[in-house]
Amino acid sequence: MLAIGKSSSPAHRRYVIRTMAFMIPYALICLTAMGGVFDEVIGKPAGWVLALAVSAPVVGQIWATLSLMRESDEFVRAVVAKQFILSAGAAMAVATLWGFGESFAGAPHLPAWLVYAVFWACYGAIAPFIRSSN
Repeated sequence: MLAIGKSSSPAHRRYVIRTMAFMIPYALICLTAMGGVFDEVIGKPAGWVLALAVSAPVVGQIWATLSLMRESDEFVRAVVAKQFILSAGAAMAVATLWGFGESFAGAPHLPAWLVYAVFWACYGAIAPFIRSSN
């Protein structure tokens, strides 16, 4: 339903363009940060600028997905919304389990921003099974 190369609706084409427009800068900022370019701002007030810069494309991607739902027909809207809701619930469940694992079982700490990656991993795992709007 959301493959790039297939014939698709205008809403889907806009979604793909928006996704690329947000995720390319996100990847570039993350790769640059991993390369140590921003090491001098970590722990300083300028680090918040970096945090905002890397978070903005994440917010944009969520907006792109919500826009896909808004701009699509009822069937696609219902299927994507169902996938989105189930993925959010699964990601919150995983984050909660891990958080309690940190508190009570000595699990290693993971940064909170990983919940975004967990959400999209859940979305990818759940999407093939949600094919109806019921």
